[in-house]
Amino acid sequence: MSVSADVLDETNRRDIVAFYRDVFGWQELPTETLDRQRLVMSAYRVDQFIFLIADDEPMRSPKMDHFGLGVATLDELDEFYQRALDYRKLDDRVTVIDKQTEQHPGVTLTSFYVGYLLPLMVEVQHFAFG
Repeated sequence: MSVSADVLDETNRRDIVAFYRDVFGWQELPTETLDRQRLVMSAYRVDQFIFLIADDEPMRSPKMDHFGLGVATLDELDEFYQRALDYRKLDDRVTVIDKQTEQHPGVTLTSFYVGYLLPLMVEVQHFAFG
């Protein structure tokens, strides 16, 4: 995702890393960090990552543009949801779209959305088949 260089300054990088670490457990790959240029966070494994790069024309997206993060259990979804709600109490820049459940043919989808300082939100999803 491209962002402005200001989003990748020391203060905002610290805030981004803290939020995504505390809510999702993602970790900064510090050898990839370049002040005001780049931030890479691993999402549980080195080969799964969020790559942020500074650009003079950063990515712009509507509020609900997002990428999905699947979880194995409803308990795991609820844990992420509660962490996001708790973090929002500390920082009003956190956006949480409430948890909801949708019925589709053959599957029940439970999800919520959370956004923080990045152009895309994260949709945390649990699929119950059958």
